[in-house]
Amino acid sequence: MTNHWIDLKNSDVILIMGSNAAENHPISFKYVTEAQNRGGKLINVDPRFTRTSAKADIYAALRSGTDIAFLGGMIKYIIENKLYDEEYVVGYTDASMLVGEGFDFKDGLFSGYDAQKRSYDKSKWALQMDANGVPKRDLTLQDKRCVFQLLKAHYDRYNLPLVSKITGTPEKDLVEVYKVYATTGVKGKAGTIMYAMGWTQHTVGVQNIRTMSIIQMLLGNMGVAGGGVNALRGESNVQGSTDQALLFHIIPGYMATPATNLPKLEDYLKRRPKSTDPLSANWWQNEPKYMVSLLKAYFGDAATKENEFGYQLMPKLDAGKSYSWLDLFDEMFKGSIKGIFAWGMNPACSGANAGKNREAMAKLDWMVNVNLFDNETGSFWHGPGVDPAKIKTEVFMLPACVSVEKEGSITNSGRWMQWRYAGPKPMGQSRPDGDIILHLGNKIRELYKKEGGAFPEPVLNLKWDYANSHGEFDPHKVAKWINGYFLEDVKVGETVYKKGTLVPSFAFLQADGTTACGNWIYCASYTDKGNMAARRSQQDAPNNIGLYPEFAWAWPVNRRIIYNRASVDLQGQPRDAKDWVIKWDGAKWVGDVPDGPWAPLGSLQNPNSAARWPFIMTRHGFAQMFGPGLNDGPFPEHYEPLECPVERNYMNAQRMNPVAPVYDTKADAFATCDPRFPYVGTSYRVSEHWQTGLMTRPQAWLMEAQPQMFVELSEELAALKQIKNGQRVKAVSARGAVECTAIVTKRFKPFKLGDLIVHEVGFPWHYGWRWPESGKEESINLLTPSTGDPNTRIPETKAFMVNIVKI
Repeated sequence: MTNHWIDLKNSDVILIMGSNAAENHPISFKYVTEAQNRGGKLINVDPRFTRTSAKADIYAALRSGTDIAFLGGMIKYIIENKLYDEEYVVGYTDASMLVGEGFDFKDGLFSGYDAQKRSYDKSKWALQMDANGVPKRDLTLQDKRCVFQLLKAHYDRYNLPLVSKITGTPEKDLVEVYKVYATTGVKGKAGTIMYAMGWTQHTVGVQNIRTMSIIQMLLGNMGVAGGGVNALRGESNVQGSTDQALLFHIIPGYMATPATNLPKLEDYLKRRPKSTDPLSANWWQNEPKYMVSLLKAYFGDAATKENEFGYQLMPKLDAGKSYSWLDLFDEMFKGSIKGIFAWGMNPACSGANAGKNREAMAKLDWMVNVNLFDNETGSFWHGPGVDPAKIKTEVFMLPACVSVEKEGSITNSGRWMQWRYAGPKPMGQSRPDGDIILHLGNKIRELYKKEGGAFPEPVLNLKWDYANSHGEFDPHKVAKWINGYFLEDVKVGETVYKKGTLVPSFAFLQADGTTACGNWIYCASYTDKGNMAARRSQQDAPNNIGLYPEFAWAWPVNRRIIYNRASVDLQGQPRDAKDWVIKWDGAKWVGDVPDGPWAPLGSLQNPNSAARWPFIMTRHGFAQMFGPGLNDGPFPEHYEPLECPVERNYMNAQRMNPVAPVYDTKADAFATCDPRFPYVGTSYRVSEHWQTGLMTRPQAWLMEAQPQMFVELSEELAALKQIKNGQRVKAVSARGAVECTAIVTKRFKPFKLGDLIVHEVGFPWHYGWRWPESGKEESINLLTPSTGDPNTRIPETKAFMVNIVKI
């Protein structure tokens, strides 16, 4: 998330798409309402008329899985009508860069496609470089090989009739949305996007977000107050969990997990291409400091220069192999995984193709369920249709306490790290997760010391001193470890930092093993000045736009709006004089913490040599409309979901994303344009339940408010199927069936795709057989397919095909 919750109030136009923020992120909506009260416009695009739609100034419906078509039409509209901010586009994006002759696009495929491997050779998408290795540019944007002209040509196909035919959105609604949102492309105006899992849980999830980021670049909405691309996390600490690397492909600080094709530390540190442009901050050139400091934090004294700072002790991924959710459960289903920890999760309900997940768990030797209460996962062995006598899996339950019973930090969607204190003592035998991990680690280390093992060194050499004087997990000690500290006396500039001093900022981290840091982006969160996350000052910054720099702490270095040097003109003066983020006073930046201390550029033709391009995390320093690092192409393209209601893709010759994962076990059946499953299904949340319902379904008062699994369907479909409101029906897909209560509503309307009428239905995803006691209210994920985004592998649970049958 580039901006933060409070900053939403500074927006002139807010587009909520892929989210029902009013119902599911009500704190965000507080600031949306404030923006509206200031004269801002709210646009909501959603397959269903939601509580967010009810508050919107403009509502447009679209068929699930067609967001790229909708947004691609907006890109065409903005370029065709010259509504883009040319100064921003030329100065701060890669629009002027020239793409090599190897790049092409035809019949829905980019150049370099290997049909057998279902993957691309990305070298075909390289930029043209000059003799110094700097990208060639055409500042007039006229060259046919420049990114801008290629972008224009790519989206020229996304005309209103075709977009309307794909999405089911009437042309007049498309034009209304495009026209209003494009008004933010002038100085002094800002537009923002708020999205959630309605965008991510698709085979084109990353490209959905990429399409909107291109719009934000065209309109100059990145780095400014009230702008950005803003993800609404589904739980208060989801941002924190990804920052701390609870995903297989990254280690803390969004560095790549070491893999077998990078056997040495020097291989790892050289893998990332560097920029030779002297004006590129090329920030990832600092990765050696961050990686070595992380290794020192992991392995302490055992991480020496002679042994590559412990790099050989780090686990390595098998090169090219995915360890994502979908792939883990696929391997488990095939019997190659012996045991799992299901920690704070409920994969029997929460994962796509949940029936496959449940079958897979029956093939384990053991499972440890770490959770507040028993759930469908811990009790899968006696669930519906399961004979416990035939299940070999041994299940252990480790009771964890709830969040209010433990102390520590959470990092919210806006990257704000906030400290929370323990309230009541943990009940019964439950323990904080930190205690469980700490004591589990102690036991494992004792076993390795006693019994040895194939490779005990990584475990025995782990720095493992996170307990307080009572032997319990100490969150403050861990927070300081994450921040980082000096391991020796180190001189930085004119200042000597003593051994043991907490590192004041990631700029002070060293690549020689003299600093340790558990996560470089959190460096400066807990310093010798104290716990920054615990601050509660109500004092705003000098610009008075709601930054509140001393309330909690934001990564990185307390910067509230990232890429904020793109919010100024070439002289460093705000493009928005009213809601300015930073400005140059002749000697330094004032306002928010700047995205780097460098002076303003001055001009594009003869830029200040002391300046740097503003997008410091990209290789060349520019926002990237052309994304050559993604697995499914440098420009977003509309592809249909794995399961869809049309025989062919109206936009190109590829029906679905040509590099999206497809699985082939007997549990992976799918059906496209199949008369047995004629209706589009999607899933969503309701206010009365939380996640898979573990904390809410056992509560009688919440079950009274939302007692049953339901399917929401239009009045037109109900009449067609002769289904009455409140009637029990069965929803069926190629993978399973779920009994539901029918809710006949005006919130869904049939979609007209040319001459084809398509109906969509919706389901909540909070249910499972464990509660209520009837065992009939099952998970919608029994119907969803095993496929997902080829970049992230997030499952596609927002668009699948079903039938609704009367019981």
